[in-house]
Amino acid sequence: MGTYVVGIGESLWDLLPDGKRLGGAPANFAYHVLRMGLPCKIATAVGNDYPGDDIVAQFKLHNLDGVIERVDFPTGEVSVRLDNDGVPEYEIKESVAWDNISFTDELEQLAVNTRLVCFGSLAQRSARSRETIHKFLDAMSNDKGVYKVFDINLRQHYYNNEIIENSLNKCNILKINDDEIKILAKMHNYDLKCYEEYCLNLLNMFNLKLVILTCGAKGSYVFADKDISYVNTPVVDVKDTVGAGDSFTASFCVSLLKGKTIKDAHKTAVNVSSYVCSQKGAMPEMPDYIYE
Repeated sequence: MGTYVVGIGESLWDLLPDGKRLGGAPANFAYHVLRMGLPCKIATAVGNDYPGDDIVAQFKLHNLDGVIERVDFPTGEVSVRLDNDGVPEYEIKESVAWDNISFTDELEQLAVNTRLVCFGSLAQRSARSRETIHKFLDAMSNDKGVYKVFDINLRQHYYNNEIIENSLNKCNILKINDDEIKILAKMHNYDLKCYEEYCLNLLNMFNLKLVILTCGAKGSYVFADKDISYVNTPVVDVKDTVGAGDSFTASFCVSLLKGKTIKDAHKTAVNVSSYVCSQKGAMPEMPDYIYE
C-alpha cells in the first residue's frame, strides 16, 4: 500500500474582495491532511511568472510540497465574489498553468506510492491535464485499502458527460453536493425524487465504496453498501464557505485512513468544515481539537 495522500489538479490565486489568497482544491485539501498528521503531496502546475513564484512560496509557508511543475503558461487566477451568505461565485481564467500538467516519471512514481488521491472535474477541462489525472489514477495500486476520491466540484461550464462518467468509473469514493447531484441525475436521465435512492443506485452503478452527499445547512450523508450516516450541520456565524468542501473531504479521508468508523469520520468532517466556514479563507488557523 502507498505512503502518500495526494491532491491533484488546479493551483491558483483566489482574488477575493479583501485581497488574493492561495486557492485550488488540491492545496486546500493537502493543508488539512497535513494538519491531521498524514504525509500529503500536491500534484499541479504553476507558471514561470511572479504569481507562480508566490504560489511556490505560499506552499513552503504552509509546508506543502509535491510535484509542482513550472510551465510556460500563466499561473491560474480566479475572481471570487461572495454573496450575502458568504457563498462564493467564481470567474475562472482559461489556458493557464494547471491546464497543462504533464505526466512525468516523477508523477508516475508518486502515483505508485499513493494510498489516497483526491481529484475533481475542474482540472480535467483541458485534454492534457485530464490525461495526466487519469494516467495517475491508472498507475495507482488497486489494493483494497487504496482510495480514489472524486470530489466532483462542478464549476461554470467546465465539465461534460464524458468527463464525469470516466471519472466515476475510475474512482471508488464520490463526493458531491446537493446542487451537483441534480446535474448528475439529469445526465443519467434519472427522476431525482429521493437523494437516498439515487446515491444507493450510484454505489451499485459504479461499484463505489462510498457516496458522500453534502447539503449545506441541511446536513450531510455518507452512503455505504450497508450503512447510511447522517449528521446535522452546526449553526455557525459564516464568514465565507471558500474551501469548506475541501476541508470536509480531507478530514473525512484522513479519519477513514486512521481507522475511524464512517460515522465518526463523518462527524469529524462536519466539525472541521463548519469551523472553516466560521473563518475567512480556505486555510485558517485550526485548533487541534477540531480534528478529533
